[in-house]
Amino acid sequence: MKKTKYIFVTGGVLSSLGKGIAAASIGNILESYGFSITIIKFDPYLNVDPGTMSPLQHGEVFVTDDGAETDLDLGHYERFTQARMSQKNNWTAGRIYHQILRKERRGDYLGKTVQVIPHVTDEINAAIMAMDGQYDIIISEIGGTVGDIESLPFLESIRQIGLLLEKENVIYIHLTLVPYIKTAGELKTKPTQHSVKELRGIGIQPDILLCRSEIPISLELKKKIALFTNVREKDVVSAFDVKSIYEIPLIFKKEGLGNSLLKKLNLKQKKDDSKKWQAWVTRANNLKKEVVIGIVGKYVKLYDSYKSLFEALFHGGVENNVSVKLDLIESEDLLGKPLDERFRKINGILVPGGFGLRGIKGMMMAIEYARKNKIPFFGICLGMQIATIEYVRNVAGIKNAHSTEFNSQTPNKIFLKLKELVDIKEMGHNMRLGEFSCQIKKDTLSYKIYNKVKIFERHRHRYEFNPRFESVIEKNGMTISGKNLERDLVEMVELNDHPWYIGCQFHPEFKSNPMKPHPLFVRFISAAKSNQTK
Repeated sequence: MKKTKYIFVTGGVLSSLGKGIAAASIGNILESYGFSITIIKFDPYLNVDPGTMSPLQHGEVFVTDDGAETDLDLGHYERFTQARMSQKNNWTAGRIYHQILRKERRGDYLGKTVQVIPHVTDEINAAIMAMDGQYDIIISEIGGTVGDIESLPFLESIRQIGLLLEKENVIYIHLTLVPYIKTAGELKTKPTQHSVKELRGIGIQPDILLCRSEIPISLELKKKIALFTNVREKDVVSAFDVKSIYEIPLIFKKEGLGNSLLKKLNLKQKKDDSKKWQAWVTRANNLKKEVVIGIVGKYVKLYDSYKSLFEALFHGGVENNVSVKLDLIESEDLLGKPLDERFRKINGILVPGGFGLRGIKGMMMAIEYARKNKIPFFGICLGMQIATIEYVRNVAGIKNAHSTEFNSQTPNKIFLKLKELVDIKEMGHNMRLGEFSCQIKKDTLSYKIYNKVKIFERHRHRYEFNPRFESVIEKNGMTISGKNLERDLVEMVELNDHPWYIGCQFHPEFKSNPMKPHPLFVRFISAAKSNQTK
């Protein structure tokens, strides 16, 4: 059994500094040294999981193989490391309290008064230690900001673990802000000083500081920060802005973070396997050509709503030696607009996932335009659903075709709720969640892309294609290229008379990473690249 060591990543001053990417980068460094790692995200909000939260408020919901709806930071963890996430890797305060209250109702506490300390902190500690012995190092990211009331139980828990374990088995890393004041022309350390003071007041002395700033922090400034925070100068790491987030592990290494981790955890480096990562980053930072992809969605006002999607497009672009420029189009804005003018400079159109009626008309217009004008089209989840509805309406001639989600009264429901299909039970929150198999039909574009008959992809949707319309779309020229045979569910559709037109019910973006870009995105960007020369 492995002797597991623990790293805790906290944040101060303000949110969105990049704790998730910092934790992922630390995991990347340690993996390159030959250690097995996993990363846990703790979110202090009271929702049981982010599944019911608006993408406009919280960003995307990242889905794991086992069907957990998790924080988007788990996507960063998987893209930066070889670790695969699961339900064990994301805990919210709501889930912690839910477990405690269930235990209390069962009488597990034997009549004791249930309190934050020790019951809540014990439950958090149990979540942190659940994978003890399975990995060399477990990295835990504590969501929120030091000083937030809701974060206090989590900070208290990691303080306790620091007392329970030997010093060489625990590291506290604090990410904080060193703002650049343009009018003064200098970086200011006071926010960092106050943040560390707040953390020390809780009983945690950080071992390493990651100082976020627009520009690199000078040695003189590092000395000042070290003096006021009781952190060694060599452990004050400059986390400055870079061209690509994938540079960050390399920057951290140059700043000496890798050596500090090894020394503080009393570990010996087994290897250094970072050359491939360095080569990929160099390639990604030196792309000369560009393709423009129009993303027609309903949450485009918040970039993080489609975080994994945008990263997967980026990976596909690097594989094709092109930079992917995103043209984010709010689908409602297309209504009443001349589409020829709007899509004139776009090389490919993608309609991503989403829920609800808003924006559906605009998406349908974009899909019809892509179909008729032979523009490479990629429909994911909702995008695939709208694509098939558009086809049944405008090609098969069934004008009132729709989905139960958008019009429950129409007699021609192209998509039904899971429970409306024979032999299908409700799963998750009435959704099909997690990894499911898909059998791909040979002699299709989908088969050429995957080059295999059976694939496994992650899902997150409530509605399934109505089998009554399979013959309708196939008779009219749309091919069902992929199906889940266990449940007889349509997974992929495509058009034979189109240069590149694919819709998939699953979310391929959840399985793309820099070292292994998803084949659907690679080929979609390739088609968009070819579309430039026409």
